[in-house]
Amino acid sequence: MRKPIIAGNWKMNKTPEEAAELRRALVPAVKDATCDVVVCVPAVCFGAVKAAAEGSNIRLGAQNVHFAPSGAYTGELSVGMLKACGVEYVVIGHSERRQYFGETDKTVNLRVKAAVAGGLIPILCVGELKDERESGYTDAIVEYQTRMALSGLTAEQVTNVVIAYEPVWAIGTGLTATDEQANETIGVIRKAIGRLYGAAVADAVRIQYGGSMNPGNVKGLMAQPEIDGGLIGGASLKAPDFTAVVRYDA
Repeated sequence: MRKPIIAGNWKMNKTPEEAAELRRALVPAVKDATCDVVVCVPAVCFGAVKAAAEGSNIRLGAQNVHFAPSGAYTGELSVGMLKACGVEYVVIGHSERRQYFGETDKTVNLRVKAAVAGGLIPILCVGELKDERESGYTDAIVEYQTRMALSGLTAEQVTNVVIAYEPVWAIGTGLTATDEQANETIGVIRKAIGRLYGAAVADAVRIQYGGSMNPGNVKGLMAQPEIDGGLIGGASLKAPDFTAVVRYDA
């Protein structure tokens, strides 16, 4: 059985003080959660968030990582820097990074390999645009992105990668795939992994849904057999909403 994982992606929100306040509110609220709980926060909040949840079941995540260990990469953070701050997970290839900051399938792969080699757990994002879905290319797009991102990884390394299927048209729009659509596409991703690494590895990889999961739709999505959790955007910024998602089975 794959253990579900719910990860909040705070994006460019919260000052360190606000972040610490939110995490302090979350600590008692999610302490008995049956899933893994992660918050992926702005880099300026690492210290405050880590201190606010010391000894809790909430794990710290980052929203990006560079593939080089050091160098002339102004504004970037390396694996070693993230680990020194207590980071355990890192979002890689989010659609906003691809759309606004020139992230490509090649650089996503380099970041995934660097994260895995350095002991971080990637939350690898894949997903299609609205016109790609409407044109019938969803399966081809997510399979291609998955294959490219995992290129060069061993089967053992892949089992430690979390994948987030995020239909780009559902991020921040209030739209969401139906439970069945999300389950079907995540099944396509799992089958692609199986063709690359075998059924045992595919069965072990946790695949989240990342398209506007919230307290109102979480139960239906999490009831689907292929869906192992969620990468949560807006609903992760308020303690009651994120708690309701994390405790979907309560």
